Amino acid sequence: MQFGESGKYLDNLKYWVSEILNQMSAEIICVGTELLLGDILNSNAQFIAQQLAQLGIPHYYQTVVGDNPERLKQIIEIAISRAQILIFTGGLGPTPDDLTCETIADFFSVPLVERPEIIEDITQKFAQRGRVMTPSNRKQALIPRGAEILPNPTGTAPGIIWEPHPGITIFTFPGIPSEMYQMWQETAVPFLKNQGWGKEIIYSRSLKFWGIGESALAEKVASYLKLPNPTVAPYAGKGEVRLRVSAKATSQTAAEALIAPIEKQIQEIAGLDYYGANDDTLASVVGQLLRASQETLSVAESCTGGGLGQMLTEISGSSDYFWGGVISYDNSVKVGLLGVNAEDLNQFGAVSATVAQQMALGVKTRLATTWGLSITGIAGPTGGTDTKPVGLVYIGLAGPKDEVESFEYRFGVMRGRALIRHVSANAALDLLRRKLLTRINGIQAPSF
Repeated sequence: MQFGESGKYLDNLKYWVSEILNQMSAEIICVGTELLLGDILNSNAQFIAQQLAQLGIPHYYQTVVGDNPERLKQIIEIAISRAQILIFTGGLGPTPDDLTCETIADFFSVPLVERPEIIEDITQKFAQRGRVMTPSNRKQALIPRGAEILPNPTGTAPGIIWEPHPGITIFTFPGIPSEMYQMWQETAVPFLKNQGWGKEIIYSRSLKFWGIGESALAEKVASYLKLPNPTVAPYAGKGEVRLRVSAKATSQTAAEALIAPIEKQIQEIAGLDYYGANDDTLASVVGQLLRASQETLSVAESCTGGGLGQMLTEISGSSDYFWGGVISYDNSVKVGLLGVNAEDLNQFGAVSATVAQQMALGVKTRLATTWGLSITGIAGPTGGTDTKPVGLVYIGLAGPKDEVESFEYRFGVMRGRALIRHVSANAALDLLRRKLLTRINGIQAPSF
């Protein structure tokens, strides 16, 4: 290299160092056979993933592995080839199957050392509970030589912060969520910020849609799915579709500024299929619209068995607009309380457009509300016929002038009684939402 090239060389070196730092990522490794068996919900991975986003630390992999040293070593070998921060939860207890620290130390060929300050901490915690520390708990004081203690303020299992090799940082946490959450906030976050993380964050907004499939929505917003920052990704579940819009920026305010124009454009493309974001539910959105228009709602339910009313009353203050409902599971209740015509029940059956309309109008009239919603259907797994299969649902909607209409849905492709009931209740709310928005904004929607 000639002397005149030294400045260029240093610039290139700085560039590649910067690129390496930008490519650093974390990997979450949750240890416990009980997780693999499904006995315990893995909420720790969700919490850590959300926390990493707040620190601007990308992570691309999560792994669940049982209490098996050889398999855990295999996971560690893979993880250190693709991530620089390894975050372990679980396997720090006093029982023989708690092998996380021991296995990590063995993988890196580093001995375990007993830390007297951990013994003292565990002894004091037992004493505070009026108990004596058992010999098995001494195992929790063994950590890899050179590792720092990650204190556990409430439990007996401490974690570690350890750099076994340059460029690799290991965190271990107990599997008990409450202990892990506190240890993360009080120790791990300050450590990571001191290492330079947290100067940028990854902030996301979840845009929610009803009445459109995931593939159909993806086609409509295809060009947005290729954006670098913010990124847009679709996912679906329980009848609704979501678009996660994520931005990396120096603050939440800056990230929101990047997301806002994209969100607005997507809303315009989706039209009425878009209903809200983040914590919004169809029930909360309907409630906002009813409160704004000073209108009220009552419901009549058959196959959903009160599920629609439950969704509405989960919203604090819903008594402002939701006056009540009738669970008319038996036909005698449909006739006696809702005024459904017995001859129509005999002729068309309980699961029919006619009965749905009469249920909606009946509950609206008897409870003296602005709107009446009804649901009648076959949630299964039994009760279906060739002409009326499982998943056939009718929703009735009665309006301010006693105008009434019904809508037919066939949810038979969905598996399970609970899902059919859940989707039916949300579909009813979505129908009312569209009606209310039509009146407010003059948007085209199903008409009476």
